[in-house]
Amino acid sequence: MTQQPRSKKRQIDGVLLVDKPYDISSNGALQKARWLFNAAKAGHTGVLDPLATGLLPVCLGEATKFSSYLLDADKGYRAHVRFGVVTTTGDIEGEIVRERPIVFDREQLLQVMSQFVGEIEQVPPMYSALKHQGKPLYEYARQGIEIKREARQITIHSLQLVSLDGADAVIDVVCSKGTYIRTLAEDIGEVLGCGAHLTGLRRTATGGFSLQQAITLEALEALTMPEREALLMPPDVLVRHLPEIVLSEEDAGRFNHGQAVRFDEKYERMPRFRVYHQLTREFLGLGELRDHTILHPLRLLAVKDVKV
Repeated sequence: MTQQPRSKKRQIDGVLLVDKPYDISSNGALQKARWLFNAAKAGHTGVLDPLATGLLPVCLGEATKFSSYLLDADKGYRAHVRFGVVTTTGDIEGEIVRERPIVFDREQLLQVMSQFVGEIEQVPPMYSALKHQGKPLYEYARQGIEIKREARQITIHSLQLVSLDGADAVIDVVCSKGTYIRTLAEDIGEVLGCGAHLTGLRRTATGGFSLQQAITLEALEALTMPEREALLMPPDVLVRHLPEIVLSEEDAGRFNHGQAVRFDEKYERMPRFRVYHQLTREFLGLGELRDHTILHPLRLLAVKDVKV
């Protein structure tokens, strides 16, 4: 039987906000979105555990060049915590290893939660994708091997108790990158003297994006291709926290071809900038000021036909 030729992958650029479902990996969600767009290139901006659901920005095409900027962004989560039960993994997928009575009330929980707001140290869990000698820690954990982990400094910007019903609490967390919410729940439980684990986790925000902007994979699949494309945001939304510089047509041409350009105006600081073409308002990429007045290309979109 003659095989049907594969359709050519499309060069399509943009950012899609996906509401990742339960029990699928971040890469699985990414590949599904990529397939629905028939995109040549795709990447995400930070892994969610299969247990976790919620906001997963997916980058297509040229947007992948700027995906790392969301890795460093603060994150928001809604955590469902069960107190009194400790599991091997810190969540519902692990085996129960200890159960203890719950003796705290709402005010005591709030008081303990307040102790975790600010800069704190956190030891990454064994059931994580952190590497040790080239292997993820969870592979060692599954073999019953404990690897010593160094504590890391993280920042918990806020902890809000949404509800408390017996052993179950819902807590909203805003935190820095590198925070393990499972570990945070376990640590709060230990201070309360009863232990805890996660029964659910949903990412609600990252890098200025909110879950309300996201679409499920099922809803995305039901759309036509033009409707899907209408959901894509331009690549520069990933770096909108950076200031912008607008270049003349001549300087834009030089910059777009990897050449540094000079400014008459002196910048005392040397930050990174979003760079745009003055006439077309086209996003060219990122530049970095050196020696206060020289803008060097840092990360460029594919070269367009810009006149020099």
